[in-house]
Amino acid sequence: MKYLHTMIRVLDLEAALTFFCGQLGLVETRRRDSETGRFTLVFLATAPGEPEIELTHNWDQEEAYGGGRNFGHLAYAVDDIYGLCASLLEAGVTINRPPRDGRMAFVRSPDGISVELLQRGAALAPQEPWLSMGNTGSW
Repeated sequence: MKYLHTMIRVLDLEAALTFFCGQLGLVETRRRDSETGRFTLVFLATAPGEPEIELTHNWDQEEAYGGGRNFGHLAYAVDDIYGLCASLLEAGVTINRPPRDGRMAFVRSPDGISVELLQRGAALAPQEPWLSMGNTGSW
């Protein structure tokens, strides 16, 4: 497994960048704007190639996030998303967002921290039981 990034939601992207980059010294490594999703993702690190923080700015958000919604998830690249999800399921872990696409799944830690699992490399071919499994809870 390889640690990828931690995501946090920010209400004011410029203020967040001033803090993380201008004051803490992180550098912007990449950015993605989504017109259809109405959000911006900005990835920051201490240096290129180092673990990142993903700032997610939802364009239409007008109020500060409450109830922990400002913290998003931890993310890890895994060698076999289906095998890991099967092992977690067998251990009693709820798969909140099954890997229907062979690429991405979400689970929660015992403390309720959302964890994103991403298939390393290309997505695996869709297969059951994941393909027809619905979402459970939130992530």
